[in-house]
Amino acid sequence: MFTGIIRGLGTVTSVTTRQESQRLTVSEPLIQEIHSQIGDSLAVNGACLTITDLQEDCFSVDVMPETFRRTNLRMVKVGTKLNLEPALKASQRLDGHFVLGHVDTTGTVVDQRVDGNAIVVTVDFPPSYDHQIVEKGSIAVNGVSLTVTQVSHHKFSVSLIPHTLKETTLSMLKTGDLVNLETDILGKYVISQRKEWGK
Repeated sequence: MFTGIIRGLGTVTSVTTRQESQRLTVSEPLIQEIHSQIGDSLAVNGACLTITDLQEDCFSVDVMPETFRRTNLRMVKVGTKLNLEPALKASQRLDGHFVLGHVDTTGTVVDQRVDGNAIVVTVDFPPSYDHQIVEKGSIAVNGVSLTVTQVSHHKFSVSLIPHTLKETTLSMLKTGDLVNLETDILGKYVISQRKEWGK
């Protein structure tokens, strides 16, 4: 489990793709401080992956077909920057929100505008996720815990403060970019129960 609070930025140094699977090697000078063991979970752009190889300043992960198809990891190339977050320890304070690292789908950045000290980013998402994204609810975008500020016609907006822009890859977003989306797990269970009650 994760919180959506990014702890490091990695740079892809190697990509090996075979059909719908990948092996990524990512450089992160502080990787030993983020994680230290092969087999540990690491959220990479919001997708929970397992460290399969660990060196002093880099690590490798394998991307299975399900993750390849559902996330924007299939589009990374050498030089791509990625958001990184280690799994939450039971002793840690819970900032952000409950993030499982199970990316639901991808969305497309359709607009960016300045709003005071923030940048408002609007993302178009598949209509099938309409009931899972609510105003003032939580959402993880490329693994970053954010608050939904507006929802309308299969689009939602989030506001990015300067700290978020500095500490994550969201400052690099451009119109047309694909982003990983994980909706709030609590909302998913509420929707599931409502479906059961409606039977």
